Amino acid sequence: MNTRLSVNVNKIATLRNARGGNMPNLIQVVKDCEKFGAQGITVHPRPDERHIRYSDVYDLKKIVTTEFNIEGYPSDRYNELIHEIKPTQVTLVPDAPNVLTSNAGWDTIKHQDFLTKLIANYHKDGIRTSIFVDANVEMVKNAAKTGTDRIELYTESYARNYPDNPEAAIRDFVLAAEEANRQGLGINAGHDLSLTNLKYFAQHIPNLLEVSIGHALICDAIYLGLQTTIEQYLNQLK
Repeated sequence: MNTRLSVNVNKIATLRNARGGNMPNLIQVVKDCEKFGAQGITVHPRPDERHIRYSDVYDLKKIVTTEFNIEGYPSDRYNELIHEIKPTQVTLVPDAPNVLTSNAGWDTIKHQDFLTKLIANYHKDGIRTSIFVDANVEMVKNAAKTGTDRIELYTESYARNYPDNPEAAIRDFVLAAEEANRQGLGINAGHDLSLTNLKYFAQHIPNLLEVSIGHALICDAIYLGLQTTIEQYLNQLK
């Protein structure tokens, strides 16, 4: 089974918002991503709406035909959005309101009760859940206690260390993935995965179900075009 590619379209919204109009057209880009082979669409609305707006999420719900994944910190506003939209998957990320981008996974020991209650409520709406975690066996083991369906491995350290030593860079991720398999958790991954490092990662992580990629993919599309870029990312996952 090939790992699924979910395209994070936050950067498309960032570019649109820079001029205040509707160029590029987020809805059309999402339709094109799916037409070109993307197997999912990811968005991460933040409190300041500096890229994806909450109104975008409602608009995308009407047109996404593949898996719809909504990432974010579970604030009251976020939870209200999730329960109204009922996406395929919710990915819980422990972002502070002012962070530039996601920079850590959950402490699933400290926040176990908090996450357990959230996930139970999402499950009542039939929503698959995923918890953003570092490549740490204990964090994975305790994630399973929350009732989550999946984890998403935070891959920034892998991407940063890959050029110097791929084997060392991926070691903790393999251990974390093996623990997830023992616990019966599905495995997603994301953050700084690219055409440079994706194939090696996918080849070494057992039962990797899905990767969510935005920044690198959109940067590549500037040079290669969106269709060619998505095709090349899909080829890395075969």
